[in-house]
Amino acid sequence: MGTSIFLIAVGAIFTFAMDATVAGVDLDVVGWILMGAGVLGLVMTGLIWGRRRQVVAAPAAQPYVEERRDPAPPL
Repeated sequence: MGTSIFLIAVGAIFTFAMDATVAGVDLDVVGWILMGAGVLGLVMTGLIWGRRRQVVAAPAAQPYVEERRDPAPPL
């Protein structure tokens, strides 16, 4: 989850805050791709953790009762 938020933040910085140019690389597109990957990561994390957190009620277990017998009388 933390990595996804980091990707969204870095992508937003590349897209909205930077005016730098790199030869052959459009930083706006790189930013949008990073933000998309971050959002996809958040969605996938939510789906995976959502399934794990479903509570399934287990059937009531029968209590274990040990029968105790009186010791044999002395001979």
